[in-house]
Amino acid sequence: MNFGGNEVVYNYQESEIVIVPVPYDETSTWMKGADKGPDAILNASVNLEFYDIETASEAHLKGIYTVPPILQKESPESLTEDVYYRILTLLSEKKFPVIIGGNHTVSIGSVKAFSEFYYDLSVLQLDAHSDLRQEYEGSKLNHACAMARARESAPIVQVGIRSMSAEELPFVERERMFYSHELYNDKNLYKKAIDKLSENVYITIDLDVFDPSLLPSTGTPEPGGPAYFELMHFLRDVIKNRNVVGFDVVELCPSETNKAPDFIAAKIIYQLLSYRFADPPSPLKGG
Repeated sequence: MNFGGNEVVYNYQESEIVIVPVPYDETSTWMKGADKGPDAILNASVNLEFYDIETASEAHLKGIYTVPPILQKESPESLTEDVYYRILTLLSEKKFPVIIGGNHTVSIGSVKAFSEFYYDLSVLQLDAHSDLRQEYEGSKLNHACAMARARESAPIVQVGIRSMSAEELPFVERERMFYSHELYNDKNLYKKAIDKLSENVYITIDLDVFDPSLLPSTGTPEPGGPAYFELMHFLRDVIKNRNVVGFDVVELCPSETNKAPDFIAAKIIYQLLSYRFADPPSPLKGG
């Protein structure tokens, strides 16, 4: 299945944007199902409209190609290595990678690849959870350790956080951590978050950053998340002010009875591509 289905069909050579599905769920610790996330997003993406009203653009004209999924499940180490090499290859071929998970472990290898390819990279994490555990359930590559490992490759800025363990507190960089309750009371903090980012930015979006009233289909939903436009317009401003070089969207656990979150996840991906590839990038054409 290609992202966008038959309406978005390009070959690899002419495509600037490459979708990388990684259906990995082996390190999930509560509700399972994130391995079904990529297929659910790809299936829902067929129903998108590919003209974006907000940016008055058609991002798919840059070419969107979906590569075969990374199916490594032998160990989180092997998975991380496979993602790392796949993304490094895409970057060397001047592609814009979009990784869809799978749980947050899939981001670890991706961040490593981007940090080696791009000078002055920082990572913007949108997430309900800080993911700063140094080890969890016997693994340093558990999804609960994703940002602890990412920070070994590049500086991180964390936005929307509203859940963490006491053992993570020593690893919090307070000036780079933007809690959800603080953002609720002070929208100016979004600008301060952008100010902490370097020139080149990789974005990792755990879908549980959104309030579960909008997006309940995640492995560990947390109440109190920002609204859709609040976060998307923050990301629009990030793209306007920084060079976003790639992103991932992870932790969708699709439901058999509620397909709306699958579509929302696909919409988030295409909206980010619309912000990134609008001419001029990022755009405030619609106001």
